[in-house]
Amino acid sequence: MIQPRSRTVVVLAAGEGKRMKSDLPKVLHPLLGRTLVGHVLTAASAAAADRTLVVVGHRAEQVTAHLSEIAPAAVPVLQAEQHGTGHAVRLAMAAAPEASGTVVVLNGDVPLLRPETVASLIDAHESAGAAATVLTAEVADPTGLGRIIRDSTGGLERIVEERDATAEQRRIRQINAGIYAFDAAGLRDALGKLSTDNDQGEEYLTDAVGLLAAAGAPVGVHVAVDVTETLGCNDRVELSRLRRLLADRINEGWMRAGVSILDPATTWIDVTVAVDRDAVIDQNTQLRGTTTVGAGAAVGPDVTLVDTTVGAGATVLRSHAVQARVGAGASVGPYAYLRPDADLAERAKVGTFVEVKKSQIGPGAKVPHLSYVGDATIGARANIGAATIFVNYDGVRKSHTTVGESAFVGCDSSLVAPVEIGAGAYVGAGSVVTNDVPPGALAVTRAAQRIVDGWVRSRRPGTASADAAARAGEAAGGEAAHHHDAGGTVPGDTATD
Repeated sequence: MIQPRSRTVVVLAAGEGKRMKSDLPKVLHPLLGRTLVGHVLTAASAAAADRTLVVVGHRAEQVTAHLSEIAPAAVPVLQAEQHGTGHAVRLAMAAAPEASGTVVVLNGDVPLLRPETVASLIDAHESAGAAATVLTAEVADPTGLGRIIRDSTGGLERIVEERDATAEQRRIRQINAGIYAFDAAGLRDALGKLSTDNDQGEEYLTDAVGLLAAAGAPVGVHVAVDVTETLGCNDRVELSRLRRLLADRINEGWMRAGVSILDPATTWIDVTVAVDRDAVIDQNTQLRGTTTVGAGAAVGPDVTLVDTTVGAGATVLRSHAVQARVGAGASVGPYAYLRPDADLAERAKVGTFVEVKKSQIGPGAKVPHLSYVGDATIGARANIGAATIFVNYDGVRKSHTTVGESAFVGCDSSLVAPVEIGAGAYVGAGSVVTNDVPPGALAVTRAAQRIVDGWVRSRRPGTASADAAARAGEAAGGEAAHHHDAGGTVPGDTATD
């Protein structure tokens, strides 16, 4: 029985990235759901490696902490002083003396690299029994990149960094992608022979490839099908270009899977997001983190969802949601804000200028507009009138409010927690509720209305209001007496829908 070949992955993530002009290490800059190094580690998963080593250096503690979150099995290897890529790989191999078979070396700033490309590189390398295999690409502008130098037979002779290249060599458009597969034994031998006789005074990993080739060992070249996979990131301009390329790739993938994206240019979807078929994503929409969008849902325009679940057939319009759940057939917005633990059941509605935090909105319940719902449970088919405030915080504690099934809360009411509105109960508009309301009861706390006849004439003479009142009085044959019964409440004026 043939034993599977041992494999080791080495990711180079020690550089400072000075051109990023950032306090954040370059490999930790985010790109649509993952950091740069997070994308590379995802691509590296295709190697099915026995061990993954990540060489860290600049702000090593930050990079190591990030690795513990996203790839706890990866082993950080400290390169305290950066003396080149060859030096970095030599340190990694010293940290894994048991490593044998195939060693895959990846730069930590190539976020568009696909797992399929890593797998094909390894397959080409192992099938050929090569000492080394270099991933290359043909580019229109090779400025700043290492060039592939061929021998008289077309084989790889060596790789020359641009700073060390002649004018003729700089015209070569086949470049080194900084991604390799090596035989472990040959790599160790070549690393031990590296020198610093170059413009930078560093140990180049590319020289290890040249040493193997010069010794007559088989060195292969594997050309990337998609040149964008080999693009690295040195500054924020390049980072923005990679973001656009990755966004286009993600959007195209979802559209081919049956999702309608109405304006791909303004739609940004993280690689960690999931969208079901027949969902419609409108313009200016961001889907981030672990967000999921169900079949037939409509999201956008002008929506940002972070770690949020949107159920099948739901609608989210011009709103912002973080760690929220929108049930099947529910409706959100426009201009709503769902904060963490906002949980809308099926067919629930959260409308215009409504904020919801740590609350459950029951099936078919409505909070149509201009309200704050915090630390609450709202029962099925309840209706919350405009400008209702769930008063959940007393300056020390957060308290809970419960609104029962089919309850009806009038406009401009304040529910002072902890309090419970019973099933089928009514709250009159303008009330401040501090005590529980029994099921089916009516709670009214507003004061009786007072009328002061002639107040404008006596207190605001000469104003536009006084003139208008005078004209109205003349038309009516004099000021009429006003009578008002403040003791009753008409249920129909207690809330809006």
